[in-house]
Amino acid sequence: MDHDDLPTLELAFPGPERDRGVAAIRSGEKTALTGLLEIYQHAGEALPQPGQRFSVLDSDGRPAVTIEVTEVRVVPMAEVDDEFARAEGRGYADAAQWRAAHEAFFRSEGVVEFLGRPPAIDGRTLVVAERFRKVESG
Repeated sequence: MDHDDLPTLELAFPGPERDRGVAAIRSGEKTALTGLLEIYQHAGEALPQPGQRFSVLDSDGRPAVTIEVTEVRVVPMAEVDDEFARAEGRGYADAAQWRAAHEAFFRSEGVVEFLGRPPAIDGRTLVVAERFRKVESG
């Protein structure tokens, strides 16, 4: 499979956080990811669809692993459960840890800069909760 034919996916921002996420996908620990719906809307991007494949990029912008989306749900942050939190492969013990980490990331300087303002984050904030399977490593 040619990575060049696939849309790309970048986890977090380049650096240690992205590198850990890519490694967790490669190892099979990470089978879920979450995005802020407002970021998709601001970027004018369509939501991923089941069956869609992405080339996940490493911190150097190189294809690292290919994934296939198996499920996409738009849900309030408060509805993310412990099982989904653990499937993110980041070592979250439960949904409370997941939520604290995601609230911090969604309020981070990079997200604020992209949106042009701080997003309103609470239990009603809509997130794009995706499940995927690893297709191949790059």
